[in-house]
Amino acid sequence: MTALEHFVVAAEPYYRPVGNEVAVFEAAYRHRLPVMLKGPTGCGKTRFLEYMAWRLRRPLITVAAHEDMTAADLVGRFLLVPGETVWHDGPLTLAARGGAICYIDEIVEARQDTTVVIHPLTDARRVLPLEKKNELVAAHADFQIVISYNPGYQSAVKDLKESTKQRFVGIDFFYPEADVEAEIVARESGAGAALAATLVEIGRRSRNLRGQGLEEGASTRMLIHAGRLALAGLGLEAAARAAVVLPLTDDAELREALGGAIAACLE
Repeated sequence: MTALEHFVVAAEPYYRPVGNEVAVFEAAYRHRLPVMLKGPTGCGKTRFLEYMAWRLRRPLITVAAHEDMTAADLVGRFLLVPGETVWHDGPLTLAARGGAICYIDEIVEARQDTTVVIHPLTDARRVLPLEKKNELVAAHADFQIVISYNPGYQSAVKDLKESTKQRFVGIDFFYPEADVEAEIVARESGAGAALAATLVEIGRRSRNLRGQGLEEGASTRMLIHAGRLALAGLGLEAAARAAVVLPLTDDAELREALGGAIAACLE
């Protein structure tokens, strides 16, 4: 078994297209253009990419960015083994050598001095310098780099540099129309149509509170979780509180407002 066989998406993931995102991604992949998926948490960005990796028959290597991530975490490092020091490729290097799609999730969470290591892979050079190894890795013909970015998190401290953003083709994601979102919630949670529609209405009302103390409303993922809890025997109000209200905020007034929105949906 090769190293990349572990990253093959074997079965078709469920994904419900809501626009031309599939066509845009396929066009970008034909020219191996780097892609940036933009949208709020839990709106389907990762599932979309899993679906596209399956559709394009390419291995998918995912990296969850975080504030302590270093360049070595991406490209690799020397490690001590008995009697010698051995180089181990990081996920980005592994993808570049083998022709996988490398997905850096929530890249804005990473330090800016780390994200610049992807720059040579996102232009005509398509190379990855391994400075510690004194090696220049030429990207495989099938390699593609994809990042996700939540504009709602941007700030003076956490935002992508323009020199990074302008290297990517962008695809916008947001929560779909109510009927489509209800279809997704029903399919993923197992809930019936009526329950799914009620959950989507709860999600819509929570999103109306964004900017009024709430950074983000309920994601589609949260609504799916609530549906699963309800199907497990939990009352819908309790399921929505556990899957939506408590994860979204610790503020007592906001929790009360969300609780009121949920109660209104259940009347």
